[in-house]
Amino acid sequence: MPVGAALWRNLRAHQVYGANTDVGKTIVSTVLCNAIQQKSQAAFLKPVSTGALDDADDHHLKRYGAGTIAKCLYQFDEPVSPHLAAKNKLIRDEDLLASIHKTLSGWARSDVDFALVETAGGVHSPGPNGNSQADLYRPLRLPIVLVADSRLGGISSSISAYESLLLRGYDVASVLLFRDNYYKNHEYLREYFQKKSIPLVSLPAPPARPSQLDADARVRDEEAMLDYYRKSAKESEILHLLEQMSVNNTQRVERLEEMADRAHDLIWYPFTQHQGMTAKDITVIDSAHDDYFQTLDNRSEKAEGELRPTFDGSASWWTQGLGHGNPELSLSAAYAAGRYGHVMFAGAVHEPALSLADNLLQTIGNPRLAKVFYTDNGSTGMEVAVKMGLRASCDRYGWDASQEQIGILGLKGSYHGDTIGVMDCSEPSVYNKKVEWYRGRGHWFDFPLVKMVGGSWKVEIPGELQADLGENINFTSLGSVFDLSQRLESATAQRYKHYIRQTIEDLVQRQGMKFGALILEPIILGAGGMLFCDPLFQRCLVDVVREHPELFSTAAASRQSPSWSGLPVIFDEVFTGLYRLGRPTSASFLDVHPDIAVNAKLLTGGLIPLCTTVASEEIFDAFSSPEKSDALLHGHSYTAHAVGCTVAVDSLKTMAKLHTDGSWDSYRDDWRSNSSSSAASTPDVWSVWSHSLLQDLSCADSVESVFAIGTVLSISLRDADGGGYTSNVAKGLQQTLAVGSDQFNVHSRVLGNVLYLMSSVTSKPESLRELERLLRSALV
Repeated sequence: MPVGAALWRNLRAHQVYGANTDVGKTIVSTVLCNAIQQKSQAAFLKPVSTGALDDADDHHLKRYGAGTIAKCLYQFDEPVSPHLAAKNKLIRDEDLLASIHKTLSGWARSDVDFALVETAGGVHSPGPNGNSQADLYRPLRLPIVLVADSRLGGISSSISAYESLLLRGYDVASVLLFRDNYYKNHEYLREYFQKKSIPLVSLPAPPARPSQLDADARVRDEEAMLDYYRKSAKESEILHLLEQMSVNNTQRVERLEEMADRAHDLIWYPFTQHQGMTAKDITVIDSAHDDYFQTLDNRSEKAEGELRPTFDGSASWWTQGLGHGNPELSLSAAYAAGRYGHVMFAGAVHEPALSLADNLLQTIGNPRLAKVFYTDNGSTGMEVAVKMGLRASCDRYGWDASQEQIGILGLKGSYHGDTIGVMDCSEPSVYNKKVEWYRGRGHWFDFPLVKMVGGSWKVEIPGELQADLGENINFTSLGSVFDLSQRLESATAQRYKHYIRQTIEDLVQRQGMKFGALILEPIILGAGGMLFCDPLFQRCLVDVVREHPELFSTAAASRQSPSWSGLPVIFDEVFTGLYRLGRPTSASFLDVHPDIAVNAKLLTGGLIPLCTTVASEEIFDAFSSPEKSDALLHGHSYTAHAVGCTVAVDSLKTMAKLHTDGSWDSYRDDWRSNSSSSAASTPDVWSVWSHSLLQDLSCADSVESVFAIGTVLSISLRDADGGGYTSNVAKGLQQTLAVGSDQFNVHSRVLGNVLYLMSSVTSKPESLRELERLLRSALV
């Protein structure tokens, strides 16, 4: 379970990191604690200690700390790295972090007002499980006291340690090291850190330890150290530093507390009606790690600190794939920023863009696709896709879009972005109908929905379509819904195809409409309300469009090609693509290959904006001409930015590994065991959300229906007024999750009467099960 980031109003808690091993971390800690002890109570925590007990760091603080409270959580006798010392003892990282947080919380409730948590070795020395300490302790995000290295080579190791901490989102509050008049590292580093507004304090070197520690020598050594600590603790720089650490702690809390009010005054929020909105409605996020925000705790009793772990239940608007603060992706971004910064892309190429194009085409596995066009987000990526599709159709059929309106075919509830062009590719809705330039050019089919109701899966046919499409259909499992090899032979498929063909004939021949592309969000229509479309209907729609080009133009029969037929098929996989639904592409569920595919959201694992629009060679050729004006004249200044492309390459590689290395097997097994169909004959369809949760929720009185696939869970609540985007019925559940449990609360988004939750592809099962417990408690 997660722990909150460690912040208390009345406890100045810091973590002591060393630039290397044997740089004097414990001596620095003892100096600071001695200085504090002159006015108040200090405490020292050593999470993991190795070596002889007499030399243990917490014992040193008990001996020389002038009354400092000292504690060690895990002590190992063997004087080796913690990962070797603890090899025969299971110490989970989560348990270690929880113990640290619990200890600090206890001190915060006592008279302790200053605490140090000291690491072992250097910044990247491994913890008990072999993970770098910089990553292990990151969820706590304590401000850092960095003990620099005063020895030969210490300048380099100190700066490297600082940059490693900075890369992981730590705040380095101060730097301390011993003065050495030969190497004079303190002089160089003082100037270096001064430029970064980080105070550096240099201390006199401690007295040398006698080589032979007989009884007399031991007494003299102890007296020398006591004298050293008494003098060092009174140095003005140390006293000033401690005062500044206190001020920094107070200011950090105060900044957090005033952020909501300042944001309410200064910021215009997306998708938000500000009338009636108050500062209390704004979530204040201090940091984020893994699946959790660290948010300001607004409860009256904050026994665990000022911050609280909050599960990111919308995956930060569907972008999170590999967790917040992922150190590997951060390192990738830093590398690309250092190597390239940003370089223009028109008429040029760099390795990250080329590598991503190769990798993406392999991941998608669509033999039609050949050319990768880069944009910055899903909406602009879809703008490009529409330009591609319409140009290809007009070029083939001899249409002049400046003289006649060319529309698109799609589904009701679709939404492809907030830019003006793709707004017109959606039916009138709350998102677009009040936008002054909106025209809505196209036709949008109503369609059957997949949902679980009363513990059973069904395909629900809209009432007004039942005369054409038949009655609702029940299924034994979600996998059987996706068994298109069987369902395409059914009478339902024939009804679907007949209805689609007749509708298009009427639109074109009787109403005179022209269509330039078919645009679909495969499987789930996201912004429209998490609508789970019957995959058979989408497959039939693609098949009819491709198998009957004569529906769209009298010239169609003589101008077909081995590539696209009828209309270019565009798949908007901005939301559903790249493992969001448990597969590399959502197109694979339909067993069809689009002519154009758009991916964003998970493309960079949730770190940085980037989008790709991938097209077939023939779509590309529609723009080929001696005239510059016939080219695809679209782009932006940061097209194919190297930072985003580098991160995307690593993100795709990581997700591909998770897809094949068994990381998701327990989820697959859960769904297979709850399927009455043969595992060999049923498509591999599963979710990180347990099958039993869906069964329980689908039987709840307040729940109309549910579904889950991949990382997505959708809960439709009953609304006597019919539901829809303007419904407020899901607000109560959203508020219940916002209160949460003692372990964490949940930040979620609602779409009218639908509350959805989304995990990353790396979410921990124990977090998901606790979240499921909250849902059951609220609804069942």
